[in-house]
Amino acid sequence: RTFEWFTNSFRLKANPAEESNSDSTWDIVRSVVCVILSLSFIIGTPGNCIVIWIVCTKMKQVSLSVLLILNLAIADVLVLITLPIWIYSFADSWVFGVIFCKTLVFIIYCSMYASIFLITALSLERLMAVFYPFTMQRYKRKEKASLVMFLIWFLSIAFGISVIPFQETEEMSGRLLCTCRSYSSNRQKVSYLLLETLAGFVIPFLIICTCYVCVARRISRMTYQSKQRSERLIASVVVAFILCWFPHHLFNILDIISIEIELSNEEMSLALEEIVDKGVYISGALVFISSCINPLLYAFMSKLFEQISQTVTEEDKKRSLVVAKQRDSLVELCCMANHCRLHAVFGVKHISFFSGN
Repeated sequence: RTFEWFTNSFRLKANPAEESNSDSTWDIVRSVVCVILSLSFIIGTPGNCIVIWIVCTKMKQVSLSVLLILNLAIADVLVLITLPIWIYSFADSWVFGVIFCKTLVFIIYCSMYASIFLITALSLERLMAVFYPFTMQRYKRKEKASLVMFLIWFLSIAFGISVIPFQETEEMSGRLLCTCRSYSSNRQKVSYLLLETLAGFVIPFLIICTCYVCVARRISRMTYQSKQRSERLIASVVVAFILCWFPHHLFNILDIISIEIELSNEEMSLALEEIVDKGVYISGALVFISSCINPLLYAFMSKLFEQISQTVTEEDKKRSLVVAKQRDSLVELCCMANHCRLHAVFGVKHISFFSGN
């Protein structure tokens, strides 16, 4: 069940009383979700468009981190501009046909994966900038940066295409819906959900946490004026990623468990399925909130990490000078020791290792 809160309907119950309760619940959830989607569109779209405009018109030199943020804003805009259509279909019915349903869901998936992969790439870029600032100079070249962008979008498109065969429209209680996935078997569904959770959350989350923990430890040892603010901002990035993406994938895991225990414990399986059916709406809303906060969060982070990397570079230069001085002193001491040893053994009164006399 993948982002299906905006492509799914409530399953209406056969019992009239249950159907009435379902309709009442549906009205409340629908209103809340429509409000969240509307706010996400109103706040997120201008924010991301401003980022795109600033990068494209105001920046003469674009670094890898800025290019990643630009592509992140583009991915978020692609997601957010579809919201009016989903709001309409959520409030009324799907009237746009099967092909447009598949196309729109492909755009959603492609953009969502791109957003996750770009956030992950940003964490790796920041790790490299802090620990290996001189190595990162290579990636400032257009060819290297373009290759990184190509790989990210290629993977995102590949994952987006994978959902197209399963996406269909469905009529339910007189309403046409761009519905949840239609899998040929439970095994296929479990495989797809596992792939999505691993590629869309588990692996990126581990990379992001590892990178930012290492960066935070490095910052804690630095004599950096806004060190505390840096650490708070890093924590904000990790927490925002967890809050926005973990609930959705948690429901994926619950869905998998529900399928796996269907034969052995049908009652528990049905209970989990009901939880998932209700939870996907909240988790889906949080995913769109991610697209709203990304511009603010990563614009601040970009400026901050430029300062940090400059500080690291300066400290590395100072450290290199200290090491060079220590090496020169050691060489001088060795020369003096050799001079004394030769004098003692051979009775040499004066040997200069630098003049050749």
